[in-house]
Amino acid sequence: MDRCDEYCVHADQVDKRRERLLPMDTYQELAQLFKALGDPSRSRLLHALSFGELCVCDLASLLDMSQSAVSHQLRLLRGLRLVRYRKEGKMVYYALDDEHVKGLLAQGLEHVGHR
Repeated sequence: MDRCDEYCVHADQVDKRRERLLPMDTYQELAQLFKALGDPSRSRLLHALSFGELCVCDLASLLDMSQSAVSHQLRLLRGLRLVRYRKEGKMVYYALDDEHVKGLLAQGLEHVGHR
């Protein structure tokens, strides 16, 4: 059974947890993060970048995607501050934004691999 047989609110426990909840916009941003990670193409892009920066052409070749599709996904990931880019002449290189992103990805992969 997945619910209580009798309705009884433990007010002290609820109040303690309520104090620790964050503003709703924080949860909305968190949901957007997990939504981005929920797409296999974006997860693969992030995993590829966890080994170091790559240009869009290299990512497209590595992941067997069009440059347009890669650019579209990277734009979304950049908007979520998961990746950053730098331009060198005509080339655009992408990397994970910081170590937090690498850690988040590593924890997700560890969880998936844990059976």
